[in-house]
Amino acid sequence: MSEFQAQVEERLAALEATTLGTNAQALDAFYLLVCGVFVFFMQCGFALLEAGSVRTKNTKNILLKNLLDACLGAIIWWLWGMGVAYGDSGDYNDGNEFIGTAPNNGGPFAAAGWEGTDWQASGGENYGYTMALWFFQYVFAAAAATIVSGAVAERAQLIAYLIYTTIITGFIYPVVVHWVWCDGGFLSGGFTGDKDKTWAGGCIDFAGSGVVHMTGGVAALCGAFVIGPRAGRFDESGKVMPIPGQSTPFQVVGTFILWMGWYGFNPGSTLGINGAGYGAVMARAAMCTTVSASIGGLTVVFFDRIFSKTYDVGMVCNGILAGLVSITAGCACMLPWAAFLTGFIGAFVYYGASKLLLKLQIDDPLDAFAVHGACGFWGVLAVGWFGHYDYLSFGWDGKNGDVAGKAHYGIIYGGGMLFSAQLVALIIEVAWVGGLTALLFFALKKTGLLRVSREIEEVGMDSSKHGGSAYHN
Repeated sequence: MSEFQAQVEERLAALEATTLGTNAQALDAFYLLVCGVFVFFMQCGFALLEAGSVRTKNTKNILLKNLLDACLGAIIWWLWGMGVAYGDSGDYNDGNEFIGTAPNNGGPFAAAGWEGTDWQASGGENYGYTMALWFFQYVFAAAAATIVSGAVAERAQLIAYLIYTTIITGFIYPVVVHWVWCDGGFLSGGFTGDKDKTWAGGCIDFAGSGVVHMTGGVAALCGAFVIGPRAGRFDESGKVMPIPGQSTPFQVVGTFILWMGWYGFNPGSTLGINGAGYGAVMARAAMCTTVSASIGGLTVVFFDRIFSKTYDVGMVCNGILAGLVSITAGCACMLPWAAFLTGFIGAFVYYGASKLLLKLQIDDPLDAFAVHGACGFWGVLAVGWFGHYDYLSFGWDGKNGDVAGKAHYGIIYGGGMLFSAQLVALIIEVAWVGGLTALLFFALKKTGLLRVSREIEEVGMDSSKHGGSAYHN
């Protein structure tokens, strides 16, 4: 081979490597955008599910709140939410372990650090990956806020909704994200390389059973408790009085849309498709998600049949959602049979939590706490039981930090420390979210901003606040 030929081949190899690298960045950005669109469409699922679960007199009100979730959430996440979640005061090795802060150029706060020639020259655009990641994280934040609206449906004032959505989306939720999903977060087993900065080595919550769903569910519980039940939900003796929703078809279609959206939520949490093994992780997440959702729906409807003597369509819907929430944390690090058990147990967690709230006379029209809060808690804990040693490599095999070994397998594989890390994370997250949202809702109640008057509640908010009924002959 001549010297000239060698030089040509060398240049071609360098060009090929450069092309592959740039194409890979573009592919990851496209993957995130597609998965993010799936998750964004879950807002439509939430809207239908919630509209179907309330009475016709409050249809416009609940739909308006779902629309505002998307609009308000986007502005908050752009201005400061992403910065609180993923910003930092410096290098991740010596940055803030509790909350994201702004570097000198502003970083993700209002995307101030994502523009200009300096950022582009440093390769910061990465074919749009950074902004695709912003979009993906925004739709997660919007989902967490939407969960709360269902628990206080048919009696919360719009101003209260705007206030609690702003605080949850802009502060309470992104702080939890920073703890668990940011390199340097003190609860992050999957991202923080220096395990000395974490509690018990950090937890694994792959797609957000705890970060997203439990955060929304615990906030929903606090809201439902403080605002009180809808008029007529319980009689003087405490007996539960049925208040059926307006449309079973809406509930079913909404559930199917949410289930579809979960295939962006869980597999998309690889945050890319180009890395070695990412395709396998994506596929495993999709399979485990499907198995868990399916057994959740089957278990709840047939278990409820024992007591109600009916096959309740609403129970199938909530059972599917219970299975989906339960597997979200562990969809990438469990075997399919473990996903089956996770969804099966999650069905009973949902059912027990739902009935317990009724016993306590806490009115949650969408079962938001039972589905998202209780099953989110179980989903994070399930990783400590069923986390498979072959699939925990992104957090525990020594490639990401100095904590490794059998102690960080699931309990059924001889581990124990991982379960402890999961439990510690859950306790801290519940204390943070529950404490702050309880204070928030009590403050709204004391100032008279939380609940509409009894007269407005009886007439319905569509007629009194939104110009009339959502339906016209």
